[in-house]
Amino acid sequence: KAERGQSAIEAIKKHASVYLIAVGGAAYLVSKAIRSAKVVAFADLGMEAIYEFVVEDMPVTVAVDIQGRSIHDIGPAEWCKRIGMIPLHPR
Repeated sequence: KAERGQSAIEAIKKHASVYLIAVGGAAYLVSKAIRSAKVVAFADLGMEAIYEFVVEDMPVTVAVDIQGRSIHDIGPAEWCKRIGMIPLHPR
């Protein structure tokens, strides 16, 4: 749901894993990808419990890769470069 802090990014790198995000507002697509779900911790919290999902063909984006590169850092930097190439006075 949000960017990961530096300690989480270090854990992602240490454990050679990735952090995935789904597009907001795409609940229908996400729900179609879920094959099963089970509560694995904090069941007393209801919908805020920790769940394990089995998904298939779920539309996601890698937000933090195995090397710790985050789209929350890379994305804005890339768009700043691209915006700088837009002509200020259209012809």
